[in-house]
Amino acid sequence: MNYEAVIESILFTMGDSVELSKLAEVLELDKKEVKDILEQMQKNYEAEDRGITITELDGAYQMCTKPQMYDYLIKVAKQPKHYALTDVLLETLSIIAYKQPITRAEIEKIRGVSCSHAVSRLVDYNLVCELGRLDAPGRPLLFGTTEEFLRTFGVSSIEELPILNQDQLENFKREAEEEMQMKMDI
Repeated sequence: MNYEAVIESILFTMGDSVELSKLAEVLELDKKEVKDILEQMQKNYEAEDRGITITELDGAYQMCTKPQMYDYLIKVAKQPKHYALTDVLLETLSIIAYKQPITRAEIEKIRGVSCSHAVSRLVDYNLVCELGRLDAPGRPLLFGTTEEFLRTFGVSSIEELPILNQDQLENFKREAEEEMQMKMDI
């Protein structure tokens, strides 16, 4: 059996990521063997300078177009999905990424302002999704990042996000408080 061909056809057809365990189950191999095959396929695509690659996204794999091909895709697709991430959206997204799962109230406590619009926009952009409800009074929604977030920011898992030291966090807090004070003074 040509395992690479089977994996390639599954990833191409599914479009979305497929968990390593599911691929192993279909191929009737253990996860380590499938991971080795996937890594070899990634090396082959790179060595052959192909337009596609296989990307790992939090323990799942997806066939993707290489970022270098983006300009050519624009010419065909005319208007690819484009969204603007304002400072407010990036700040809200950062809080969700580092604190997930997190409720809207917790985000607002950190930011000091309402975040309903920002969270809704991030959900629309498929960078954030509802993960369920907190087992607390009112059963508030919990939010977390999506695979699209990982793809957009070029990381394969949340663990790859940069670690912020305490000094950076204090600086961010101070800047946010100063910004809020300036807005209130206006």
